[in-house]
Amino acid sequence: MTLAFELDALRALSDPEAVFTDARGWTEYVGVVSEQPTYVVTNYTRKHRVRQDFFSGPRGVKESLNRVREQFETDRHVFVGTDEDDRAVAEDADWEYLDAEDAAAAADWALGADDVEADPFEGGGREDWP
Repeated sequence: MTLAFELDALRALSDPEAVFTDARGWTEYVGVVSEQPTYVVTNYTRKHRVRQDFFSGPRGVKESLNRVREQFETDRHVFVGTDEDDRAVAEDADWEYLDAEDAAAAADWALGADDVEADPFEGGGREDWP
């Protein structure tokens, strides 16, 4: 299985590093895709020690999912998101969709954003930042 998390879905989990470590036990590939700029995803994953097999880079989520599907041939491709827009993107890209809360319940992952103060480099902090 190839498992992709939308960045907001990963943020909804209390311990992203533990989630990726656990997922590696039953998936072949796991990564993060987002509409956010690359530096936002990279900063978040480094800060939380998340080692990903792929990321969206400068592309949008749908294009990223399409490229990941082409690059990683597995029996299943599952996209974990947070809302109906994520569901629609998954369906358009021919991925299975799983809501973050449902994924957390099924895999016994704890929900709840970390208590770390908002990072200005994770988007939304400074409007003048690229």
